[in-house]
Amino acid sequence: MAGATTAQRGNPGSARKGKGSGSPKPPKQPRSSGGSGPQGPGVQRLVRRLRHRGPVLLALLAAVLLTGGGSWVLYGSSWLRVEKVTTSGTQVLTPEQVLAAAAVPVGAPLVGVDTDEIAGRVRSRLPRVDSVDVVRAWPHGIGLKVTERKPVLLIKKDAKFVEVDASGVRFDTAAKAPAGVPVLELSAAQSPSGRRFDEERLLHEAVGVAGDLPEAVAKETVQVRVGSYDSVVLELTRGRTVVWGSGEQGEAKGRALTALLKAAPKADHFDVSVPTAPAVSGS
Repeated sequence: MAGATTAQRGNPGSARKGKGSGSPKPPKQPRSSGGSGPQGPGVQRLVRRLRHRGPVLLALLAAVLLTGGGSWVLYGSSWLRVEKVTTSGTQVLTPEQVLAAAAVPVGAPLVGVDTDEIAGRVRSRLPRVDSVDVVRAWPHGIGLKVTERKPVLLIKKDAKFVEVDASGVRFDTAAKAPAGVPVLELSAAQSPSGRRFDEERLLHEAVGVAGDLPEAVAKETVQVRVGSYDSVVLELTRGRTVVWGSGEQGEAKGRALTALLKAAPKADHFDVSVPTAPAVSGS
C-alpha cells in the first residue's frame, strides 16, 4: 500500500491530467491543401467572384430578355402597327392626293416604316410638293407634313399656264391663271444681248425679279415683260407700268417701288431701275 501511494506522488502530472478530464479531446482535422473540398480556397474564390459579379450577370440577363422582348413588341406584335395616316399643309393639293402618293403600308410595324422612301414617293408623284416631313406618331400613326411650291411667275403655253416657283422650277400646268401671279412675256428675239442671254437665262432673271417683289406689289403685278437682260418692265393693274431695269438690287427696288406707290397712288409710270433715285410720272 505504501508503495502504491508513493508511486502516485512520484508522478503528479499523470494524476492532474486524468482528474476531471472526462473524454479525451478529438484530434484537429488537417487543412486540405488541394482545394477540392467544399471549403477549399478555389471554392471560396469562386463564391467571392459570384458575389461581386452577381448584379452584373443579372443586369446582362435582364438586357437580353428586354432586347428580345422589345424586338418582338416592335416587330412581331400587333400593338405598334400603322393604323392611321394624317396629312397637313396642303393648299392646292387635297389630302387624298397626298395619301395616295405616299402609299403608306397600313398594318406594317411602325418602327419598320421607311420614312425617306415615303417622302421620295410623294415628291416624285406630286411635283407641286417642295418638301414633306414624314414622322411616326406613336403608337399607331404616320404624319405627313407637306410644303407646296408657290408660283411666282406663269409661262403661257397654248391655252394653259405653266407655273414656275422662285427657284425656276416648272412644277405644274393650270388651265386658268392663278390669281395674283404675273405672266411672263419674253420679247428678247431682237435684243443685241440675245446671243449672250438665251430665253432660259432670261426666264431665270424674270423669276428672280418676280421673287423680289414685295407681296403687296406682286398681287398687283399682271405681267413681267423682258426685252433684254437689263430691260425688265412690270405691268401693274389699272394700266400702270414700272421700269425695273436689270434683276440686280431687287430688294432695294422693291422697297423703292412700295414707297412710290404709297406716295403717288394716282401715278401711272414708275422707274426704279436706279433704286437710290426712283422716279414717278403721270400723277
